[in-house]
Amino acid sequence: MAVQQNKVSKSRRDKRRAHDALRTVNSVECAECGEPKRFHHVCGACGTYRDMEVVPKFDQMELDEDLA
Repeated sequence: MAVQQNKVSKSRRDKRRAHDALRTVNSVECAECGEPKRFHHVCGACGTYRDMEVVPKFDQMELDEDLA
């Protein structure tokens, strides 16, 4: 088991933890539906990216009768 040689000061300990803070996520309003979304990501509400529908909405998807 490791045992420290010298006491680590509060200042040195806190310097090591300086990068552990959570950052806020920047968001932009979706051009299609107006919901907030992340930059350069597909909109989770409407499934569009750069004015193109990339992911179909759930109500537009065709479901197999065998799986339902």
